[in-house]
Amino acid sequence: MDVSASGLVQAALATSGAQTHQAVQVSVLKKALNLEAANAQALLQALPQPAQLPLAQHGNLGTQLNVMA
Repeated sequence: MDVSASGLVQAALATSGAQTHQAVQVSVLKKALNLEAANAQALLQALPQPAQLPLAQHGNLGTQLNVMA
């Protein structure tokens, strides 16, 4: 088996390059996810707030849970 220093150096550089490439991809993915989260939050804040209706005070229905369709 022929193990040369240049072969080892090339293998180390290839591994280092692959790790750097993967780190860049993860960084871009994190930025994209943060941007999507910010956009989703902006959309949720833009929705109108529903009116708060009071619970019924008497009767069998609507005294415990207020449900709107």
